[in-house]
Amino acid sequence: MGVKLIALDIDGTLLPYEGPYKGELSPRLRSAVRALVEDGHTVVLASGRMRAGVMSIARELGLDTPFVAQEGCLIADGNGEITREIKLERRLALAVSDYAREAGYDYEWFNSDRYAVTAESPATQYYAELGEVTPEYHPHPESLGIEPSGVGVLGDRDSSSAVHRALEELHGDALHLLDFPFVTVALAPEATKGNALSLIAGDLGIARRDTVAIGDSVNDVSMLAWAGLGLATAKADRRAHAAANESLPDEVDAVAKALEALL
Repeated sequence: MGVKLIALDIDGTLLPYEGPYKGELSPRLRSAVRALVEDGHTVVLASGRMRAGVMSIARELGLDTPFVAQEGCLIADGNGEITREIKLERRLALAVSDYAREAGYDYEWFNSDRYAVTAESPATQYYAELGEVTPEYHPHPESLGIEPSGVGVLGDRDSSSAVHRALEELHGDALHLLDFPFVTVALAPEATKGNALSLIAGDLGIARRDTVAIGDSVNDVSMLAWAGLGLATAKADRRAHAAANESLPDEVDAVAKALEALL
């Protein structure tokens, strides 16, 4: 396989959740990305963060390539201009909001630039900080004129499975559902990192077999499965491990070493 395109998740992959480089881009990682770019490879970021939050990491790495944000809802060029955006049908967004209210959950609406939520919490503050966006708190986010990319039902680790099952029973394949520790996100079916990666590869004329993806979470499953080579981090979600071709060792700078091996 002649690797031409490498897609990298950010949080939990480039920015580990623990260890000596917790939440940081290690010097070795920065050097590996720079070496790949100088060698003619295309490196793209694919994240659940909002657009501004992805752009910040791209700038830190010196990347001016297209990137994927919001779980695959949007693709932007190197300047941050949106080239593709997938919205959730309003009737479905309203239906998810109705379910959340009736079940007693707080909920959020978001698009490329706005993030509105019914109540403040550590989880909402964390997402807003990662996305570099000012959260809007309102009892009815749907009334704020946001054309949503997605709607999130806020809960906890114990409730996410129940929320997922309920929304799946109500809407079936009309929603793409992602379960995170404190939120279940409802998106359009085609809003996935895998789909976004396939579109970028197509635009660049790069074959699927010449792509590599590295990730750690449920939102990375689609791109790990789509890429010619999918690599899951050692502490990845079980679904990410299942979708990947290989898993990286549990050691410091494992992602950087994997990138060096592509040179």
